Amino acid sequence: MAFCLWLLAIGTWAQTDIWRQDSIEEVVVTGTGTRHLLKDAPVQTEVITQQMLSQYGGKSLEEILAGLTASFAFNEGDMGSQMQLNGLGNSYILILVDGKRIHGDVGGENDLGLIDPQNIEKIEIVKGAQSALYGSDAMAGVINIITKKHSEAGFYVDNSTRYGTHNDLRQHNTVAFTVGKFNSQTNFQLQRNDGWQNTAEEWAEGMLLTDSRNKTVNEYRNWQVAERLTYQPMKGLELYAEGSYYKKNILRPQNGRHPSCDVYTYDLRYNNASASVGGKWNNITLDVDWNKHAYYYDYTAKHYDYVLLQGEEYGDQNGEWFSVAMMPGQSKLQSDQQRVMAQLKGIFNLPYDNMLNAGAEYRYDYLKAPERTETGTADDWTGAVYVQDEWNHLKWLNITAGLRLVDNHNFGFRLTPKVSTMASIGDFRFRLGWSQGFKTPTVKELHYRYLHIMGSSTFFNIGNVNLDPQTSNYYSANVEYRGRCFTAAVTAYLNKLDRMIALVNVSESEIPPGVTQAYMGDGSTKVQARMYKNMDDARTCGVDVTLSYRVLPELTLNGAYSYLDTKAHLYDEKTDRMNTVVIDGTAHHKWSASALYSHAFSPVYKLGVSLSTRGSSKRYYQNNGDGKGYQIWRISTTHDFPFKASSFKIQSVRLEFGVDNIFNYVDRTMHPYHLGTNTSGTTVYGTFSIKFSGGKRVKQNNILSTKQNNNDENSD
Repeated sequence: MAFCLWLLAIGTWAQTDIWRQDSIEEVVVTGTGTRHLLKDAPVQTEVITQQMLSQYGGKSLEEILAGLTASFAFNEGDMGSQMQLNGLGNSYILILVDGKRIHGDVGGENDLGLIDPQNIEKIEIVKGAQSALYGSDAMAGVINIITKKHSEAGFYVDNSTRYGTHNDLRQHNTVAFTVGKFNSQTNFQLQRNDGWQNTAEEWAEGMLLTDSRNKTVNEYRNWQVAERLTYQPMKGLELYAEGSYYKKNILRPQNGRHPSCDVYTYDLRYNNASASVGGKWNNITLDVDWNKHAYYYDYTAKHYDYVLLQGEEYGDQNGEWFSVAMMPGQSKLQSDQQRVMAQLKGIFNLPYDNMLNAGAEYRYDYLKAPERTETGTADDWTGAVYVQDEWNHLKWLNITAGLRLVDNHNFGFRLTPKVSTMASIGDFRFRLGWSQGFKTPTVKELHYRYLHIMGSSTFFNIGNVNLDPQTSNYYSANVEYRGRCFTAAVTAYLNKLDRMIALVNVSESEIPPGVTQAYMGDGSTKVQARMYKNMDDARTCGVDVTLSYRVLPELTLNGAYSYLDTKAHLYDEKTDRMNTVVIDGTAHHKWSASALYSHAFSPVYKLGVSLSTRGSSKRYYQNNGDGKGYQIWRISTTHDFPFKASSFKIQSVRLEFGVDNIFNYVDRTMHPYHLGTNTSGTTVYGTFSIKFSGGKRVKQNNILSTKQNNNDENSD
């Protein structure tokens, strides 16, 4: 704790642009859907700018968020990122890419490998259910990743190749060109890593094994290609079409000596695809998106699977189970999740200094899981309309209020309000916010069932069609000071959730008819059934402190501290009572800090140096032990060589070198117990980047005029 206070004393991690001479010129859009200077945003917004991303050199979105903010925690695994923001997990965090929802696992564990770090322009973060614009998936907050748009007249080409420890390869390419009113941008990314094993110890089969093959992080390979076409037939009108394809293979340890260890006879494969069309006419935007996320087992050894056959010819609704041998080279679909979403929104200026943001959404979710749902498929749809008004009649006062009306085909209508206010006094900002959240159960929480093996424990997780929606009330208070060299902000929050959904241990008698025999076995293996249920209530509260001090024009000290406390009611089957517990994954204290230096030694060479640290106190869990506290240090350097190009020539060359986990910290807790962090110890990396341009780059100006600030919406 003393170290955390020392970090705060020397400066903190800033959600500001530390390289510009006047950092208050940063423009944000996520909190209200309208453009505001960061210092004047009615809803507090944290920003990770391009300069921060460039200096830090993170290889993934998980690494960037964990290293550059103090509010996030990750347990990166095969199935997804297992992200947590201020005490709440993936399913409560809405991730947007250019204002559109990312689609991964409807169950809540998104694969952030879909997002190429080299293609990120900046990241905007709004904590809590602060906006009527986003709805049910944003009870913990919203992360909006704004990608790079290349508007050069002519051609633009770039290449970035990064290589590091564990054969970690990150390849990025962009090819873009503009011809008249037509623009094309193609992005490609490739990622691979051999994985690593921090310990060969594993608790399984009722004993401690010392020769486990289970890896801390498994070997993986993924690639993605994306295309975006835009056409501007007239002033104020832009049309677009875009699509992407993504594939990921996770290669897991095979043929272990101990058959009940977490070794496998199959690898995992994910196939994602997306397509979107839409356009913007002045301040009115229309988007229609289709997304697909398919998940397969690719068998690498002989495996006996069980298939449930139902129908009158098999007796009753329970059906009969048959053993089927799967051979190496065969594949089996586990789930295919698809989503269609349409959004229409607009911004309108009203009399008396009112700005109205209104929109309508429709979302359809489809799940195909032949062996993991009652009938093989399940679906859900939700419609919503929202309005939000910003009143700014007094120069020093902003009041923003909104309403969102949701109609879900399983749970009917629900109206959720939101209100926030900001008062400006010189360089000080005072913000208060309150909002309600409403979250319906996901298709997977309602219908999905699967086995989860953890060491010597086997869990049968079951969906529950009798779930109720979750609701929340979020309260926040913020005080912020923004000067030219010093920035400080303190935010206190309270998030109260009712009927929070969680997996709870149940007896066989509580399992719905027809699924009891599915995975409960013949008694030779003990299987614990768990079902999604509504807990009585839960709450998270905490304080976030952020500071930034520019000591010299070339040197900035940064850091952040986050305190978190959580409580939830969890049913104990043995005592038949609700117990008060800490939400899984909670760490009371998290912090990050950095010293950033940049200097141009000549017109053709600029050096950047970043020394940073991040850490966490112990993380609490109900089962399989707590995660240890840790602190990790990192240093990275950038070497930029700009070129003056008047035709298709080299625009710039960059070299990056870095060392992560300088002091070689490794958590060697045995499998399958929880880790504080899964880092493999000291790792090194190097990156070579080069950019080519065939025309003059269109100058981007982030300083908004009053008219722009009142009328424009980010087309991202």
